[in-house]
This record gives sequence, C-alpha cells and structure tokens, in this order.
Amino acid sequence: MAQTRAAIRYSKAVLDLAKHQNSAEVVNVDMKSIANAVAASTELKDMLLSAVVPSTIKKSALLAVFTDLNQLSVNLINTLIQNKRINILGEVAQKYTELFNESQGRQVATVTTAVALSDDLKSKVLAKVKELTGKDAEIVSVVDESILGGFILRVGDIQYDASISNKLQKLKREFTLN
Repeated sequence: MAQTRAAIRYSKAVLDLAKHQNSAEVVNVDMKSIANAVAASTELKDMLLSAVVPSTIKKSALLAVFTDLNQLSVNLINTLIQNKRINILGEVAQKYTELFNESQGRQVATVTTAVALSDDLKSKVLAKVKELTGKDAEIVSVVDESILGGFILRVGDIQYDASISNKLQKLKREFTLN
C-alpha cells in the first residue's frame, strides 16, 4: 500500500513537470515502454527488487536498456535511485500512464475473448465504450480460450462479463441451489 502511494506521488510529480515542459506525450511513451518491459521481464523485475545489486549497476543497466529516454524519464530514474525507491519504477511508470490518459480524457478498455478480435469488432467495442463512458478508449485485446465464447469488457472499475463460461457458472449455481 505504501509503495502504491509512493508510486502515485512520483508519477504525479513527473506528470506535472512534463506538462510544464510540454513533453507529457513523449514521457508517456517512455513510461509505457518502461512499464511493459518491467512487466514482461522477470530478470529486469528481479534486478530492480534485488538488495544485492548496487544502485550504480541498476542505473547503468536501465540506461542501457532504455537508450532513447527523455531527460525527465532519466531524472526520474536518478531520483528513484537516490531515494532508494528504484524497486517501484514499473509501478511509477504504470501510474504515470494511467494519470496521463485520465488527464487527456482517455481510458483503457480490456476486452477478453476466446479468439482474436477483428478490426470491425474492435471499432464496435470502441464505439460502445465511448457511448457508455463518454470518453475515448484504447483497446487492449486479451485472448483467453477458457471463456469458451462471448467476451469480458473491463473499463476502469466497470466489468461486463458476457462470456459463455460465466453463463455456464450461473446455470451451475442455480442447479446446485435447487
């Protein structure tokens, strides 16, 4: 919990600085890149969390991996290292992107389906999300064959589950209760 609050504070500070310097979009690209890399690489995550790896090596490794960072992003890495908070870099990057999207009136809609979404279906989902929330959305498509069919739409705190597996579970519960 304390790490989440710290990540939010750092991301808000970087977003304010980036807006002041008119580079919020560029920093957002950096933060997406960092968040995706930390989420995808267990080695990178382990290095950031390791108490054994010196901060100088962490810094040089991060700057070697992320070569084209904006100066604000480099300053964030330096600040996190100085404050012994480099372990929350991935979370700070993720929170920055969330705050940036919120400030731009955008949101992320996660659509889970049993098969990959077609472009036509993506555009229909985007239209529905805009109709429901009044905001533009970015679609993240997740394929999960265990839902059998239908879809699960998640936008912020709202989730709509129209999957076949969910309907089967509801039927199962009804039969076991009677």
